Amino acid sequence: MIRLAVRVRREHAELVLAELLELVPAGVEEVQVAGGSIEYAVYGAPGELPSLPDLNAAVGDALVEISTSETADDWRERWKRFHRPVLIEPPPPPVAAQRLDGGRLRVPALHVRPPWESSSVPRDEGVEEIVIDPGQAFGTGGHATTRLCLELLLGLAALERPAGPLLDIGTGSGVLAIAAARLGFAPVLGLDHERESVEAARANAAVNEVSIEVRHFDLRAQALPWVDGVDGPPGSVVVVANLLRPLLLELASTMPRAPTHLLAGGLLQEEVEEVTRAFADRLALQTREVRRGGEWAAVWLTAG
Repeated sequence: MIRLAVRVRREHAELVLAELLELVPAGVEEVQVAGGSIEYAVYGAPGELPSLPDLNAAVGDALVEISTSETADDWRERWKRFHRPVLIEPPPPPVAAQRLDGGRLRVPALHVRPPWESSSVPRDEGVEEIVIDPGQAFGTGGHATTRLCLELLLGLAALERPAGPLLDIGTGSGVLAIAAARLGFAPVLGLDHERESVEAARANAAVNEVSIEVRHFDLRAQALPWVDGVDGPPGSVVVVANLLRPLLLELASTMPRAPTHLLAGGLLQEEVEEVTRAFADRLALQTREVRRGGEWAAVWLTAG
């Protein structure tokens, strides 16, 4: 088994991770190393990963060290340790109370875990448990981009009852679409460019006993379904897009009309202004909330 490792100083780690996730959407192993550095590693069989000599390279302003080595075939267990359970708490009462008609809705916490981790939360109506096997897809709730989107989704669910249609662009493992279905959004449609992600999202939906549709979709080549109201359900559509900056800018330039709400993640903090301005200039979407975690951010944009 080949281990491809990229080592970078902590202050540039999130920038490098963003670039790696474009190449390896299922995620990477993260290891804290001495001297204030982070190491990201990917495992694969010989021929699946490039066999490179040890070298230095640059990613943006970050200098990284790249190395490859042979390792024991226990990478599947290492991979499992990368995906940990996460508990997403509902918004506090002052936030939940900001429903447009003055009402207040109680939403559950979300406990997202991989199937190899046992449940560690009480089974009551205050917690919705979601089991996600990432397979070859991105998103188990543990990474900040997904976690921030889940937090915004809970905030939106506290305001929207009955919840309406939701479109999840770049669904990955399906975690955001499945969480939306659990929170009462319906119908829910997940889109992804990777066929492995489509398969993973469908399988995870079945495990979690939710009804969502998942389609293979290329944002750069196909017309976005539902948002224009032609082929979708009646009424307003919520759009969730946990994508990286280039695809969010593509979405801002091609979306046929503004959704009622747009939850966009996958942003580095310094990219927030550029992306929100792109949606504001073309679609008049206004920023309602920005959530931040480490170097990452997610935004909640609304029409009008």
